[in-house]
Amino acid sequence: MEGAMKNICMFGFVVVLVIVGLGEVNGAGECGRANPDMEAFKLAPCASAAQDENASVSGSCCAAVKKLGQNPKCLCAVMLSNTAKSSGVKPEIAMTIPKRCNIADRPVGYQCGAYTLP
Repeated sequence: MEGAMKNICMFGFVVVLVIVGLGEVNGAGECGRANPDMEAFKLAPCASAAQDENASVSGSCCAAVKKLGQNPKCLCAVMLSNTAKSSGVKPEIAMTIPKRCNIADRPVGYQCGAYTLP
């Protein structure tokens, strides 16, 4: 009886692990199925504007930010991603790009980690 109970518990544990694993594969992250580190490459035109608040923001940067900004959670995850950090992006400056692009429907006041989108 005790052996059967152990087998049932082990089977239940394996089922839970499989369900959790499948949920991660389907992509329930901030950017859906996309990885924020990979999405960060789309913001390459914003590199200088994300490091220097006085740098001009290019049209291609604004277009990329506007597209990603349709999902504020994704934009936040991308701006705080390891890829962004390793390329020298300063999150406190990167958060100002939507405003510097004059994006009217930007997520004003959105909390992004320790930062707030102005």
